[in-house]
Amino acid sequence: MPYTDLRKGRYSEMNREYFITTVVNNRRPVFRDFRFARLLVSNLRQWEKTQELQIQAWVIMPDHLHLLVTQTGTTDLSTMIKQLKGVSSRNLNQALNRKGTFWQPGFYDHALRKEEDRKQIARYIVANPLRAGLVHTIGEYPHWDSIWL
Repeated sequence: MPYTDLRKGRYSEMNREYFITTVVNNRRPVFRDFRFARLLVSNLRQWEKTQELQIQAWVIMPDHLHLLVTQTGTTDLSTMIKQLKGVSSRNLNQALNRKGTFWQPGFYDHALRKEEDRKQIARYIVANPLRAGLVHTIGEYPHWDSIWL
């Protein structure tokens, strides 16, 4: 799917929950390295403090990030994701001693419907390492969190 297709029909709504995925450029498995994954965790925690949103669940996979967030203010989702990707790109590129594009352009978002089960989606997000065969139990994987689990 072309990057421009990801933006078609995108609309941010206050108090709406979104399932978001963003991918490392060229799907480089940067987050296999514990240090870089934890740097992104630090960026996520700081980002949540400075934005109009609440992170409900997240998982950092070797080459991408999944989030479940609630937008709590009027700043649009694209602006908030751009801010996270910008700050984390600078920090991760510095840690990797490199320059250039870190994240692929754009991101995938799914606005949850009222009837969708938030806990089920959070479980889906944090179970990604299990489905990918990275671990045998989620307790073995260090790069996830959820307000419910």
